[in-house]
Order: sequence, then C-alpha cells, then structure tokens
Amino acid sequence: MFTREYPPEVYGGAGVHVTELTRFMRRIDDVDVDVHCMGAPRDEDGVIVHGVDPELEGANGAIKTLSTGLRIANAARDLDVAHSHTWYAGLGGHLTGLLYDIPHVVTAHSLEPDRPWKREQLGGGYDVSSWSEKNAMEYADAVIAVSTGMREAILRAYPRIDASRVHVVLNGVDTQKWFPGKGDIAAGLGVDESRPIVAFVGRITRQKGVNHLLKAAAHFDDGIQLVLCAGAPDTPEIAAETQTLVDELSRRRGGIHWIKDMLPPEKIREVYAAADIFVCPSIYEPLGIVNLEAMACGTAVVASRVGGIPEVVVDGETGVLVDYSEADPAAFERGLAEAVNALAADSDRTQAMGQAGLARVHKDFTWDAIARQTVDVYRSLI
Repeated sequence: MFTREYPPEVYGGAGVHVTELTRFMRRIDDVDVDVHCMGAPRDEDGVIVHGVDPELEGANGAIKTLSTGLRIANAARDLDVAHSHTWYAGLGGHLTGLLYDIPHVVTAHSLEPDRPWKREQLGGGYDVSSWSEKNAMEYADAVIAVSTGMREAILRAYPRIDASRVHVVLNGVDTQKWFPGKGDIAAGLGVDESRPIVAFVGRITRQKGVNHLLKAAAHFDDGIQLVLCAGAPDTPEIAAETQTLVDELSRRRGGIHWIKDMLPPEKIREVYAAADIFVCPSIYEPLGIVNLEAMACGTAVVASRVGGIPEVVVDGETGVLVDYSEADPAAFERGLAEAVNALAADSDRTQAMGQAGLARVHKDFTWDAIARQTVDVYRSLI
C-alpha cells in the first residue's frame, strides 16, 4: 500500500480510506499488507516511512513528492501487488510495477483535471501533479473508483484507459468508530442542545465549499446553531477569506462555533452525533466519506448533488440533496439554507432521515466487504 497519509498523519478522506482498507485487509487469511507512506517515522510493524532527499528540501512541493516516490520504488521488495493512492504515491506505484513486473493498482480518490483551483495552491506544481496522476492512471493494470460517478469521471478525464480496467469499490465506514450517542462536546462548546444544531467537518479548501456554507448560514432561521470543524487551510488567502466570512456571520447572528484545530476522531464523532443536521457543501466530491461518518452517527445530511454523493445520500430518505451550479453559486447557497431550515423545523422528519442513514450504512458500506472486493481485484490480476 503506497500512500501519502497514514496514522497518525491523516487529514483527508484518502487517508481514512487507506487506514481502514489496510486494517480490514490484514484480517483476511493469506493477505499480508505492508504500507509505504510519507511523513514522520512510525513505530509500527509493516509500515515503512519515506522522507525527501535532503538536497531537495527547498524545492517545489510537487518535486519533493516525486523524490519520495523514487525512494518508495527503491525500497519496495517481495510484493505481489503495488497499490497506490492519489497522485502523491502514483509514481512510486508505477515504478514498482515496472521494476518487479507486478500489477500496479491505483485507487482514484479525486482527479487533478477536476480540481483546477489547486493551481492557486501549487502553481506550476499543479502541472507536475497532473502529469503524475495521468501517468499512474493510464498505465495502471487496474483502477479502482470509489463510486460510479468517479468511474465516469475517470473515463471522461482519461479516455485512453480501457473501461474494463476500471472497477467500482465504494468507500466505507467503521461502525465501531462512528455510531450514535452524544458525548460532552456540545457542552464544552457552549452549544444549546435544545435548539437545532448544524455541523460541518472538513478541510478549508475550495473543494469542500466552506465559503458557500458560511454564506448560506446567513439565511438560516433564528435559533439554528452552526458548529464548524474546519482547519488545515490550503493557502493563507483561503484562510483569511474564511476568517472574514466567519467574522461577518458572527456579527449578524449568534450561535456560530468555529473549531479550527483538527479534533481527534472520538471528538469528531461527538460533533456528528450532537448535530441534528450535517451539511456537506462540496463543489467536488468523488464520494464524500464525511457523509458516511455522519450517517453512521444517526445524523440527517444536507449535501450538494455532485460526484458520488448521490450514491451515499438518498435524497428525501437519508437527507436532502441540493443542486450546485458554478454559474449560480448564490442559488446553491439559498438551496442549502432552505434545506437546512426545512429539516430544522421538522424534527420528526430529521430524526427519521438519521435512522434511515444509519440503516443504509450498516447495510451497504462496511469495510469488511470493501476489503474483500479490493482483494478480489488483486487476485484477478495475479
């Protein structure tokens, strides 16, 4: 397993996916998994950490990442399959497959062509990351898409890929980690549990639509509270923009609680469970693992109708989907506010959606099944 993120350094959905997939694959008989990751040293069996060539410490971030990919390929030994996640690890997986004549599998958690705003963060590094992803995807022996919508996006972005090589294996959620039951997070934040609580969990990036949520929240009905668990901004500019929006919103209304620090999972679970409504305003989302986590905690979801989200959130049953249009963001923001206000005013409907979401997660999104489906893809290649 080749990845940028691995515990304790996990900041996004891809890291959660790799963590849980590895954990559940290791429970399958005759499956042995090593993890090659980036970052700080880990004292854990089967985890090999790779840094950056010291000569490149001052280089563009994309070049440093490719340097780490070379180290991964050099270190990988005695493998049957190389499985890379995201463009960060794509070069390492591609070269490992070539060096040892073994299958290389890529899981696509997002696509660089569908995230043009990353140029704002990476500059010319965006062209390097785009090349790395394209190379890994087009030469991979198999590509795993985390949703049917993602499969369609892959084939649209990379038409050279044979459709028969693209397999859909959905993301999952561990219901032992994400479950209903309120803790003390609401009291610690000073949230009034007798009034509706809306929550957001995610990074501050264009993709996650935090700015749209904050503009929508200006139209929330009186009494609705917003708990914003949003940190790790992509750039200083988007951090400043978010701060301005929060300040403006706080001047207009009360009940705004912004948690900038990245909370541990057990506290994030309490945020989901304390909320009546979870909002996912992403403008791009291959699947949206946060929606699964919220549903596993018995919380109704309001989300944008983009990417793979409709494969998770059933409109009118487990939540409400809102159309997103790049041409008319104000309409999207009004739609988010209207959906939140309608659910906040009907607690019976909101609770019923939360219970339906919980049942759907237990039925269709367990990691045990996903791990076995992934191993089936491996075996088809060996």
